[in-house]
Amino acid sequence: MSEVPAEPYPRDREPVDPPYLYPDYVGTRLRAPMQPLVPLPHSLTELTGPLLGEGRVGPSDHDLTSQHEGEPQGQRIIVHGRVLDGDGRPVRNTLIEVWQANAGGRYHHDRDRHPSPLDPNFTGGGRCLTDDDGRYRFVTIKPGAYPWPNHENAWRAAHIHFSLFGNAFPQRLVTQMYFPGDPLFWQDPIFNSIPDPRGRERLISRFDLNETVPEWALGFEWDIVLRGRDATPVEDEDDDG
Repeated sequence: MSEVPAEPYPRDREPVDPPYLYPDYVGTRLRAPMQPLVPLPHSLTELTGPLLGEGRVGPSDHDLTSQHEGEPQGQRIIVHGRVLDGDGRPVRNTLIEVWQANAGGRYHHDRDRHPSPLDPNFTGGGRCLTDDDGRYRFVTIKPGAYPWPNHENAWRAAHIHFSLFGNAFPQRLVTQMYFPGDPLFWQDPIFNSIPDPRGRERLISRFDLNETVPEWALGFEWDIVLRGRDATPVEDEDDDG
């Protein structure tokens, strides 16, 4: 077996992603590293894994509105798009996982104390595999905005969390998708921690009338790029629920 190059994936995330310390986002003040990071070479493990495919996705996992006996409350939406690598090639057969708040802005977990009712017909988690063109599709409910204790009268813009594994661990991405025209963008420090306005725009889906199903669901399109100049930025938070 030929030797694996030490750096087959360039370290190109820094200009795209938010800084580890962004003072307006209070949680980063405690968890940002205090010492310079030590880059580790990519080993064979990072370059050949993970192997997540068939057998991990159930027939209704992509439809978050059909996982319970009744229908959930809220506006039904279809979220679709393509997953591409940094050269614009489709990322095939890769696992995508999503999680989100319900229409009232509440997550289905014990940490969420937002005084909005839980929906017994919506738990807010789904997964799917991309096809040979890198396409994915979810049916869900548009999530509501919710308060969080970052600053006075702080509210998160409506969003859906995405987790992608790509074809190798250096392509790993955890991020968030937003909706066009959200009035809360300006005061959301997680969204605004993305340093480049073009990077923030890449986190916003677009309304898609062609995917909209009459009298049933609104369509939103959102493409995801793993690494490269036009990469989708990382957006991951552990204390906003």
